[in-house]
Amino acid sequence: MSELTLTVMRLGFLAVLWLFVIVAVQVIRSDLFGTRVTQRGAARRGGSEPRTQRQAAAPPQQPRRQEGGRGGGRQRRGAPTKLVVSEGTLAGTTVALQGQTITLGRAHDSTIVLDDDYASSRHARIYPDRDGQWIVEDLGSTNGTYLDRTRLTTATPIPLGAPIRIGKTVIELRK
Repeated sequence: MSELTLTVMRLGFLAVLWLFVIVAVQVIRSDLFGTRVTQRGAARRGGSEPRTQRQAAAPPQQPRRQEGGRGGGRQRRGAPTKLVVSEGTLAGTTVALQGQTITLGRAHDSTIVLDDDYASSRHARIYPDRDGQWIVEDLGSTNGTYLDRTRLTTATPIPLGAPIRIGKTVIELRK
């Protein structure tokens, strides 16, 4: 074996070894400090404009549904008005139900970003059906979505106050 070939092999092995060390340090760092959770609002750059446009478009659709001809019957008495996180790292967080789809997961563009090891990036979604009832659907998550201790396999209507569990996070629909 020539001297040049041996030197190239040594340098290649050294490069692979350093690459392994760098990746190991990044994994340890992410385990120690967790994932970065960005704040929502006007200060956030990037994905905030599409969300602003969606939120601005959602409220006009809801009054039309409620005020038009039979629309008053669709908003049932005792219908939920907010989604409340009752357990987990986001306990106390409230999201007003305005007729738009609410996504849950670790992805930064989710409506509720879950910093939970047992949540998938796109874990579940909650959306209204045509009758004004709210539906929860698991989006193929690894650890599952539970509605009142039952693992979801299909889109399921949510009773008022029933706990929806995603990992360590519990969410409920309330008035």
